[in-house]
Amino acid sequence: MLNMKVNLKKEAWQLNILTRFVTRVFPQVDRELLGWKKYLNACPPGELKNQALASIRDKRFHCQGGSIYALYIPEKSKDLVPAIVALQTISDYLDNLCDRVECGEEKAFRELHRSMIEALEPWKREQKERQRDYYRFYTLQQDGGYLEKLVERTSMSLLNFPSYGIVKERCVELISLYGDLQVYKHLDLRIREEKLIRWFEAHREKTPGIYWWEFSAAAGSTLGAFMLMAASGEEALSLEEGRRIHECYFPWICGLHILLDYFIDQQEDRVHRDLNFVNYYADEKQCRERLGFFLEKSLESASNLPRPDFHTLVVKGLMAMYLSDPKVEKQGLLGIAKELMNQAGSDVPGMYRFCRMLRRLKVM
Repeated sequence: MLNMKVNLKKEAWQLNILTRFVTRVFPQVDRELLGWKKYLNACPPGELKNQALASIRDKRFHCQGGSIYALYIPEKSKDLVPAIVALQTISDYLDNLCDRVECGEEKAFRELHRSMIEALEPWKREQKERQRDYYRFYTLQQDGGYLEKLVERTSMSLLNFPSYGIVKERCVELISLYGDLQVYKHLDLRIREEKLIRWFEAHREKTPGIYWWEFSAAAGSTLGAFMLMAASGEEALSLEEGRRIHECYFPWICGLHILLDYFIDQQEDRVHRDLNFVNYYADEKQCRERLGFFLEKSLESASNLPRPDFHTLVVKGLMAMYLSDPKVEKQGLLGIAKELMNQAGSDVPGMYRFCRMLRRLKVM
């Protein structure tokens, strides 16, 4: 009886958080994205503008999902949502530039992604007199100041976080890994895999027990940086707490996040001949086992953080959001999805149904 009451109380708390997420945070995200669309409408026409607008139109879901961290310290959401939306929008925009526009230059991709690192260094930006040209090695140049404005929006928002100095280096480290991944994964097919494996070998000691493609997947998530940014809203955040958050998110929660993303995109990526890290597993059985392993490690490490219920909700929410995508059923992956949700906990099916409803309503 006591366990039933505890579970009911927990599920009520989860429903309250998810409701606040949809009714309070989603509108904030939409306002930010609308502001960026208005900015772009005033920019000169061209392929950069087209790709920027396409990234906002097609990848709104990324900004919505990342903004769950606005509920970590709700009173800081007015600063955190703009920072998360701006940084995620840079990520999505640059992904389009590396994917959709004919350019295979490693130095061009690296210089573009330097913008994400500079967005996380507000004090350095304050000291600079001249803006950096992130497009200097790229095939296209004029974006009407869009990328620079996104960088500025992120960095200026972070100045309002009292403990950001405590986590800045960890944020930069995670986003540097993200940039490395984006550089290597967009290179020519003949050298891409070799570069990714050599990159992993340089970091292998920090992440024992995972394959190179799982390391790459973990590097592809921005959630660790967003969580550290959110935590820096606390006045008395300690270095130790920052370290524990970092180690929980990378590689476990970040890895689970992107492996789920690749899991649901398998058919789509085969059609477009795009890189998909889930395809490196020997078979469906190994894929299920490794996703289950990342889920187990994510839940275990989340339970050892301050506010464990919040981090556990994030992990379970990732399961519900990704596995509720119609692509899962279309690809015949519902069996694995159900097994994973059962492993995640008895409260996940309720979140799954909630996400299905949001999809039907086209809220996400």
